[in-house]
Amino acid sequence: MAGERQARVADRIRVVLAERLEKGLRDPRLGFVTITDVRVTGDLQRASVFYTVMGDEAHRADTAAALKSATGMLRSEVGKHLNTRLTPSLEFILDAIPENADHISALLREARERDESVAATAASATYAGDADPYVKPREHDEDDDLDTDEDDARA
Repeated sequence: MAGERQARVADRIRVVLAERLEKGLRDPRLGFVTITDVRVTGDLQRASVFYTVMGDEAHRADTAAALKSATGMLRSEVGKHLNTRLTPSLEFILDAIPENADHISALLREARERDESVAATAASATYAGDADPYVKPREHDEDDDLDTDEDDARA
């Protein structure tokens, strides 16, 4: 039951913050921000807000400073729209999704290149032994006829 309430409160906080940031803040340091996730503690006292910023490291630093200075105003905005006794404190955390996605893409590209090189090597490869390593039935020899005749005579 508590997990469902945490999820509802977190979702509501995410929506309220996204709407407020869409309207804009008066801070020129704020870049193009996307709220990716909100996690609320079990007692609903703290909310961790994960966000991403389009741009380079300077834009990220400026946006972090703008969000830190606007935390009080954003918290009061959240408090107006939440039906809870206490308004959770907000902590803004830069989400590493774009960097992780770039890293995963690079790893996948490297794996694909290695697979292609292995496939090219395998295409020109030859067998180390016989082309068909499976056991074949023996061919019939004259010596085999003599052995079977002697076995039949003994029986």
